[in-house]
Amino acid sequence: MDNHADILAFAAHPDDVEIAASGTLLAHKLLGQKIAIVDLTAGELGTRGSAEIRKNEAQRSAVILGLNYRKNLGLQDGFFEINQESLLKVIKEIRFLKPSLVLANAVADRHPDHGQAAKLVAKAFFLSGLAKIETTYNGIKQEPFRPKQLLHYIQDQDIIPDVVFDISNFMDKKKECIRAFSSQFHQTEGANDGPRTPISGEDFMLFIEGRARDFGRAINVEFGEGFTTSKPVSVSNLLNLL
Repeated sequence: MDNHADILAFAAHPDDVEIAASGTLLAHKLLGQKIAIVDLTAGELGTRGSAEIRKNEAQRSAVILGLNYRKNLGLQDGFFEINQESLLKVIKEIRFLKPSLVLANAVADRHPDHGQAAKLVAKAFFLSGLAKIETTYNGIKQEPFRPKQLLHYIQDQDIIPDVVFDISNFMDKKKECIRAFSSQFHQTEGANDGPRTPISGEDFMLFIEGRARDFGRAINVEFGEGFTTSKPVSVSNLLNLL
């Protein structure tokens, strides 16, 4: 796999990026940019499926997305902390892939891991640029590197976005990426494939589409994905905002 990504998306659990930001990744892949996902945990505490099942599902989604790189850091689902060990794991991925843009979980959400992951990645985003933090990757010393921008995608809770990206041409493919995680989503009525959860029914897919329509409406397109910023977005031409 490539050791560079234009966009690096971090996720507390496999499927977080697919639900909230896969349309954005698909669009940029079509533009010729390299895209990557780093999952912090295997989602092993999830009510449905297992770590092994979700690993296979993540691989299927990676193919649909056309990812240049996907890795799981093996942090403990539900219990990972913002400490030196977890920060260094994230820093190493940032320094290895050298993305221009990092995407991370929602700053606050129904699942506490999401906000925790947002804080973890935001701190690692800054620390990765400090020369006195020494790291190695596959035995090779890494140079300090800080990406240009960090955006947080929006998940279950309703958060007003600072940036909305048009995914109107990618909504069907986004749904395909989500459905790659078949252990988690779209349990039909009466199906005996595991306990029902807040995200396992078809109503959740309706929510995903409704959320995308809501974001899209804000920028006068059919579907969108929303992001919040941790610092002002830099532009060299204000007409690029139109």
